[in-house]
Formats: sequence, C-alpha cells, structure tokens
Amino acid sequence: MKIPRKAIRELRAILGRDNLLTDPAELAVYSRDASNHEGMPDAVVLPQSHEEVVRVMKIAAAHALPVVPRGAGSGVCGGAVAVRGGLTVSLARMNRITGIDQDNHTARVEPGVINADLKAEAAACGLYYPPDPASFRFCTIGGNVATGAGGPSAVKYGVTRDYVRAITAVLPDGSTLEAGTETAKGVAGYDLCRLLVGSEGTLALFTGLTLTLAPLPRARATLLVFARSATAAASLVAPLLEQVVPCALEFMDQTAARLVAEKLPRPPAADESLLLVELDGDPETVALEEKRLSVFLKDRAGVTELFRAADEDEAERLRAARRSLSPASFRLNPDKINEDVVVPRKRIPELVDFVHALGRELAIPVFTFGHAGDGNLHVNIMIDRSDPGQKEAGAEARKKLFARVVAMGGTITGEHGIGLSKMEFLPEEASPRALDLMAAIKKAFDPAGIMNPGKVLE
Repeated sequence: MKIPRKAIRELRAILGRDNLLTDPAELAVYSRDASNHEGMPDAVVLPQSHEEVVRVMKIAAAHALPVVPRGAGSGVCGGAVAVRGGLTVSLARMNRITGIDQDNHTARVEPGVINADLKAEAAACGLYYPPDPASFRFCTIGGNVATGAGGPSAVKYGVTRDYVRAITAVLPDGSTLEAGTETAKGVAGYDLCRLLVGSEGTLALFTGLTLTLAPLPRARATLLVFARSATAAASLVAPLLEQVVPCALEFMDQTAARLVAEKLPRPPAADESLLLVELDGDPETVALEEKRLSVFLKDRAGVTELFRAADEDEAERLRAARRSLSPASFRLNPDKINEDVVVPRKRIPELVDFVHALGRELAIPVFTFGHAGDGNLHVNIMIDRSDPGQKEAGAEARKKLFARVVAMGGTITGEHGIGLSKMEFLPEEASPRALDLMAAIKKAFDPAGIMNPGKVLE
C-alpha cells in the first residue's frame, strides 16, 4: 500500500522533516533486519517521546496503516520487516535511561536504550542487568523485551522477561496502557505486562520500561573445558549443574571449536568440543565453586583439558571467541539458517547427535553451539541459496529439526521469536485451542490488524 498524502502531512507536522523518512534510499536501510527477509516500508518515523508515539499511532489508526515497530534491526526472524509496507516506527531515538533506583534495584528506560549502555550505567551504581544476547553491544532493550531475548547468563539469572516489572505501551488506537507494577510483587488482575513481553510488536508499541537490577557480582572465574567429542561435552552439562551454579555454560561442538580455533588457548584436536563455564558471586563463593568444579572434572571420562583464564583480559578473549561464532560460520557456506531450539537439559546429547546425523544425511554443514546450561542450542544449517539442491536440503533440515525438538518435549524458539520465519511451524508446537486463544488476544488488542501484520500468527 501507499500512505495517503494527508497522512504524510499529518506525520510531518508532528515529527518534522528530519524524523520522517520517505526517500527510497533511506527506506531501504529499514527494509530488512538480520534475517533473510525483506520488505520496503512506505515511510519511516523516528519519534522521540511517548506523546509523539501516541499521535503517530492515532494517525496510523485513522488511515488503517500497517505499523512495524523497530529497534536496532538485529532480530533474526524478520520481526522488524515491513512485509505489507506501511509505517515503520523506529524507536532508536528514544534512548534515554530516565532513572536508576539504587534502593529498589530498578531502572527506568526508553525502548531505544542499548543493552550494553544499560549494563554500564547499572555497573556504575554497583548494580547489574543480566540479560545478555549476543548482540548486546548494539541491540535495544525494547527489542529484547519484544522478543523475550536471552543469552548465556540465563542459566543462572533468567531471561529478559524475568527482569521486566512494568511497561508503558501505546496501543493500536493510540491509547496508553500501563501494565505491571514498580514493586517486586503484584498480582492484581491478569498479568498484561508479562503478556506484552515476547509479543514481537504485534500488540503494542513500548515507550517506557521498568526493569529489575541485581547486585553487581564482585568476582568471576572463567574456565574452558576441552572434551573428546561433542557427545562427551554435551553429556557433562547435567551432572555439572549438580555441582555448581554457573552464570554461563556455553557449548561448542567440534565444528564450532575449529571455526574459532585461533581465539582459543590452543587449537582443538579433530573431534574436541568445548564447554565455556563461568562462575560469579562473592570471591569466597566463586573460589569454592571453582574448586568443586575442578574436582568434578578431574579424570572425568571424556575431559581432555581444563583451562582457567588468568585474568579478565583472557576471560574476555574466551567470551569473544564464543560471540564470534555466528560471523565465523560463513566460512562454511555463504548462507545460514540459524535456529534457537530448546530441549530438556538431559536430552542435549541426543539433540547434538541428531544435528550431526542430519548434516550427514543431507550432505550440508550443520553444527551447533549455544546456551547448554538451559538447553537452548543454536543449530546452524549452512547452505548456498544459489544452489537449488542445497536450498531444498536446508528447508528439509529445518523441518526435521523442529519435528524432532517438539517430539523431545522442547520448543522451536527459545529467544529469537517466531516473526516471519517460523510462522508455518508454530502449529507443530501450539495446539489449535492455544492458537485460537492467541488470535483472540491479538484481536482484542488490535481489532483492525495494523500492528506488525504478517508476523507470528498470520
């Protein structure tokens, strides 16, 4: 569709020329996110306040314009892509941390605040914001809340939804919704705040977020476990968690380990796989847990070496190796299908074996790494989309992966969301009755169907 000239004039009157983009070259920047999907918006607005968002939404409602909320565009499921044109609402300029309450351990932020900036601001106050998606240096808090983002720290601290206390949102008709409470407890009525978390821009636009902060850990230890094989490394996860409570427990199979070999303390042997284990807390607790972990791993079947980072610089190099896996994967093939499946922890070895067998069956590179501590592994299906055979094999691998994960009692997405890319598979996990209820909720919030259409349920 094309936006009526009257609507453009109304938007320009509210936002000014600099905050309303209509030139095709400028719109192209907003036509995709970190997925393979593309869709050109008819206009992009960059509001700078709650009041401006309210007025923008009232214009969109009056003209029945599709509205696509956007943060940093770092999502990998097409959630910020304007597949039906309309109005993309970039919240990047609403990037203020409006307050940190040290007594109550909360932060009040606008949706465009960068995750890393909130971490730094909280740390300066002796506090800690744990959620840490791989893109934390540039992704926004609003996007994290919209997708329910996770990260390595989830094994100990939980995911984004566990830190959202309250949300100020603008509904599709331009009205304002205050959901949740500033307090640690609150059970008055339905939990609309938690409902909005993970809604992927299909219900409302966020303009303000109240987040829980934790005390800043005083000590940290980072260890790298080399194991004889991927199965051996994966089999360590469940028993290891009976010994310690790590703040990160990351898995890398043999292919992943080889991709970042130059960043490791030593090159891994042919089939060696890795676990990156981090402990945090008081110095005494960390020292005790590190000793317990070392004793547990000593002479453990399948363990070939235990490496401890000597200082923070060395620890950061190990974390950087893990974070560099996604870009390094393109050495295998020019295109990637990246899935964030989750299974019960005890079934991680089974999932790892299945993933490797899948690659052999379809003759394409398939490898896995990720947040083993909570069963959330990233399965990377590497293909060349210009090769019809590989493109078909990639689609088949994805289909078989999701079917197997659901059969194992898992989920097809742990932190990326459904967006565009997984809509066809949602019915494999959610029952018809559950889908009907989701559709009813969507209609209650958005009867005209203008909020991020073509995503999640459509």
